[in-house]
Amino acid sequence: MSLDVRIGSIAPDLKVSEWVQGSPVQLKDLLGDIVVVEVFQVNCPGCFIYGLPEAIDVFNKYNENGVKVLGLATAFEDYDKNNIENLKLLLTKYETIGDTYLTLKQQTNILNGNKLSYKIPFPVAMDLIVKESLPVQESRLMKFIQNNVPDYELYHPKDKEDIKKRAIQYFESKEFSATTFEEYALKGTPSSIVIDKEGKLRNVTFGSNNSLRSMVETLLRE
Repeated sequence: MSLDVRIGSIAPDLKVSEWVQGSPVQLKDLLGDIVVVEVFQVNCPGCFIYGLPEAIDVFNKYNENGVKVLGLATAFEDYDKNNIENLKLLLTKYETIGDTYLTLKQQTNILNGNKLSYKIPFPVAMDLIVKESLPVQESRLMKFIQNNVPDYELYHPKDKEDIKKRAIQYFESKEFSATTFEEYALKGTPSSIVIDKEGKLRNVTFGSNNSLRSMVETLLRE
C-alpha cells in the first residue's frame, strides 16, 4: 500500500475517467456509511466468479443498512480488452468478453450466447487509465519498491540496485497506468477496498476469501 494510503488513514477519492453506471460518487459524500469498493477487470474470470458476486451479496444484504457498494473497473494488463467500451457493453447489454466469457461459458454462467447471468446492481466507474510516461519519477519508483519489497531498506546496496533495475524494467514494459489501482497499491483483481463511517481505509483484500461480509458486519457494530 502506498506510503500515503495506509490502513487507518483517510481513503483518497477514486480517480475515474467516467461513471458508466449510476451517478458520480465522491467518498466524502458517503461519510457516515461503510463503503465497499469492488475493483475488477472486464477480462478477469475470477472477478466474475468470486469478487463481484461477493460484493453483490453485501449490496443485497446491507444496502439499506448504511453500506454503500461501488464498482471500479481497472486495467493493468490486456488493455485492448479491459477498456471502457467493453465495460459499457457489460453494464448495458451484459456482454462478456475474452477469458471471462470462455471461463463463464464452461461454468454455465452465460446466457444467450455471451451474456452474464446476473446484473451488477451498484454504481460502477472506470479507473483513470493514463499513458505511461518515462523515465519514471524517483519518488514513484521508490514508492512502488517499498510497497512490493518488504524490508527493502535492510537489503545490501547491490541487491537494492538490482531491485531498482527490475522495477525500472517493469515500468518500461508498461503501456498504461491505472491511477486508483496504483494509488491504493493493489496487487491485482479482484480486490476489495473497505472504508469505515469516518472515511478511513480499514481493509484492502486481494482475491476472495469470503471475508467481505464479516468485515462489513464488524464495522457496522462499531
